[in-house]
Amino acid sequence: KRKQTNKGGNDMSFLVLPGRAISFVTKNFFSKTNGNRGGAPNVAVVMVDGWPTDKVEEASRLARESGINIFFITIEGAVENEKQYVLEPNFANKAVCRTNGFYSLNVQNWYGLHKSVQPLVKRVCDTDRLACSKTCLNSADIGFVIDGSSSVGTSNFRTVLQFVANLSKEFEISDTDTRIGAVQYTYEQRLEFGFDQYNTKSDVLNAIKRVGYWSGGTSTGAAINYALEQLFKKSKPNKRKLMILITDGRSYDDIRIPAMVAHHKGVITYAIGVAWAAQDELEIIATHPARDHAFFVDEFDNLYKSVPKVIQNICSEFNSQPRN
Repeated sequence: KRKQTNKGGNDMSFLVLPGRAISFVTKNFFSKTNGNRGGAPNVAVVMVDGWPTDKVEEASRLARESGINIFFITIEGAVENEKQYVLEPNFANKAVCRTNGFYSLNVQNWYGLHKSVQPLVKRVCDTDRLACSKTCLNSADIGFVIDGSSSVGTSNFRTVLQFVANLSKEFEISDTDTRIGAVQYTYEQRLEFGFDQYNTKSDVLNAIKRVGYWSGGTSTGAAINYALEQLFKKSKPNKRKLMILITDGRSYDDIRIPAMVAHHKGVITYAIGVAWAAQDELEIIATHPARDHAFFVDEFDNLYKSVPKVIQNICSEFNSQPRN
């Protein structure tokens, strides 16, 4: 920060490291072991006098992805001849969840800091506008569409269910967070459980375990239509809609029109193909770009390997949305 001269004549340089402080807070303050309540919004208020001498963008991104709402109060700022030392001139906008002024307050000097108390309290208490309370793990309705055709077989079907469970485990599941539903299909379709049926992670995982193998043909197009009607029509308006379809073969019916309808309705579709699944169909089913939404594994026992990549892509897509 600003250089000051002490009595001995030496130049003393003061560092302001909000990036490091935000990282510390993210790792230590908002953990369950330190008393963090899962249902309450997380808020961090950062006060910076002058300008940061480290970078805040990356630390703030990780904080936002953890569901922390950062409020930046800037006091004074860099004067003209000091601006060359500012690493990120737009640091406050790079740190916050929305760059519309809601998360940023500027104070001319420390004596005026008291004037920011009431505006800050009002904003912190406005839970509907705390955008970072929503993360990729707590803000979706996820519908699994599971191929139960004869070519899958009983043993492989259990492997598919384990894959569904492994994906589901990664999310924060409750009636107000992420909700899980499942459809199994052959020539016909069956609603295994809807979004509003189970609202704890243990109940969802037990429900997945209880799904019975059906056996039959492969009508993937009809299954997508069924999922749209039976699952996603009942999705909450403020939820992201994710369809994760798992199949091991080529569909006997048309998948192009049902996929287009799903995309048009705002359902983000992931297509997971195994063994004899057709790559061209996976790419049609998947949301654009297909490289981020279509996955193929050569055998059922390798399904588990794609779990981290699917989760990573779901979160990357969520976090890349405009924050204005």
